[in-house]
Amino acid sequence: MNNSLTVFNAVLPVFCIIAAGFAIRRVGWLTEEADQSLLRLTINVLMPCLILDSVLGNASLTRLGNVLFTPTMGFVSVGIGLAVGLMGRSLAGLPAGPRSRTFALTVGVYNYGYMSIPLAALLFKGGDTMGVLFVFNVGVEAAIWTLGLLVLSGTSLKQSVRKLASPPVISMALALVLNVAGGKDWLPAFVQQTAHMLGQCTIPLGLVLVGATIADQLPEFHAEKGWRVMGAACALRLFGVAALFLLLAKYLPCPVELKQVLVLQSAMPAAVFPIIMARHYGGDPATALRVVIGTTAASFVTIPLVLKLGFQFVGV
Repeated sequence: MNNSLTVFNAVLPVFCIIAAGFAIRRVGWLTEEADQSLLRLTINVLMPCLILDSVLGNASLTRLGNVLFTPTMGFVSVGIGLAVGLMGRSLAGLPAGPRSRTFALTVGVYNYGYMSIPLAALLFKGGDTMGVLFVFNVGVEAAIWTLGLLVLSGTSLKQSVRKLASPPVISMALALVLNVAGGKDWLPAFVQQTAHMLGQCTIPLGLVLVGATIADQLPEFHAEKGWRVMGAACALRLFGVAALFLLLAKYLPCPVELKQVLVLQSAMPAAVFPIIMARHYGGDPATALRVVIGTTAASFVTIPLVLKLGFQFVGV
């Protein structure tokens, strides 16, 4: 996994598809009105199919310890990011209030799906790492809707937990049960093939929507007002949090697949979803946008570097 060209070739298509989504929105081929329908399709149909396709037959997810420990680490990873964001928000020069809370949230929530999933598919072909990544991401989702909402808006824990009953989380639970029950052997082949074909649509469509979202928010982006915010976000997200993740991967007694996931997630920039959360829960979308654009642009350089050095450091 130390081949720089392999890592770079895995990263490049992700950015190209995001750029395609940006361009498609700009020329008017993908309208804002269509976004909600495509997002519902992705979350409610395509993502569950991709999860089922990745989990069924995954030997590493038949062991109870992995099934319990892996999402716990996903939850902890977001908690670490949020803590770093809260402690480091003074570096961004933001006053206390919605802007600083949004900064902490966006630094803390990394692009755990739409960038890490295609990279995992390219870097770990034929292994169990993809399924472990999905289980890890269940913990990430739980942390976003509990710790993340608490940081952003002070929403009660009870209200946050209700949002966990989403199709991806439900499909993950079902897929894990089927996997333990040997569903790969007795589930009809046409069902598995259908899930595989639909699942393959998930990542390209999701990345296109990411690019379109960036295009929508760009008019609110004023670089001259946000260089300090972007610089602080890059330092905290791409270096500070990355270093903590790599230390966990190095010294945590866990399966090699989870170590690979931690290295992969250590290199991820800020997620786009906090922009949407900021809109709905009293945050500052412009601050979230600056963090996302700053870390995403810088990650084009840092992802190959962090992955190469990270895999060497951790030894996976």
